[in-house]
Amino acid sequence: MQEYLTTAEACHYLRIKERTIYDLVARRAIPCSRATGKLLFPRRLLDRWIEAHVEMQDARLAVPPPVVAGSSDPLLEWALRESGSGLATLFEGSSGGLRRFAAGEAVAVGLHLLGADGSYNVEAVQALAGVSDLVLLQWAWREQGLVVAAGNPLGLGDVSDIARKAARIVLRQPGSGAERLLESLLAEAGISQAELTVAGRVALTEADVATAVAEGVADCGLAIGAVARRFGLGFAGLRRERFDLALRRRAFFEPPLQRLFAFTRSAAFREGAAALGSYEIAGLATVELNA
Repeated sequence: MQEYLTTAEACHYLRIKERTIYDLVARRAIPCSRATGKLLFPRRLLDRWIEAHVEMQDARLAVPPPVVAGSSDPLLEWALRESGSGLATLFEGSSGGLRRFAAGEAVAVGLHLLGADGSYNVEAVQALAGVSDLVLLQWAWREQGLVVAAGNPLGLGDVSDIARKAARIVLRQPGSGAERLLESLLAEAGISQAELTVAGRVALTEADVATAVAEGVADCGLAIGAVARRFGLGFAGLRRERFDLALRRRAFFEPPLQRLFAFTRSAAFREGAAALGSYEIAGLATVELNA
């Protein structure tokens, strides 16, 4: 199956006329690329675009519940509690959170999805064509890597070591940012996932990865340095990544998110981020996309 479609192929795939697709491109209403000098349409983003557009027909004007969905992040979880935001959390991975957000089931979503061009999150939220007032705000830069046992007894430094030493790795759920990163790292190393020794059940959060390693269920797993530090485990950094929050502009000005972002400007928040470790928060609240 082709990953990128030409204009003619996209028209056939979407069952629309060529004039319609050029109009959508001109309005920047459909995901596409001009990297090769001609229009190319990523098939997976077209699928997301269709799904999001259908889901948002009834949900776009509804007031979403006070829930932050998407990927888990220790600093975000702590800040939501400490700020008195009143926002609940439902962490099930970046892609799962995007689906809830598009369906109007969450007020914001946490993301760390690596795009085909090496950037983070913009490509994923641009596929949500039904969300007309979306803003993507930077939360923090984090160090993502291998969480291993204290002292790193197996000497694991990258995915090649995992495969070569048959180390047991706990995987993250499909659609998560960590899963996408693992796919990228394996592709770079020329290793298939079938060559890995998978341990236990899928981990739904960063803390689940650390727990599996701490309890000896797994030898390693992909998570951030702050989690390894909190559990007293070893850590081998692999990639610096950006974690963002996607939300509707109108939601930003409502009390729950205003309380959260007011707290992020406090000394208490800066001290908390420093205590967790492996975070860079200088660009917090920077607008990465205003759609």
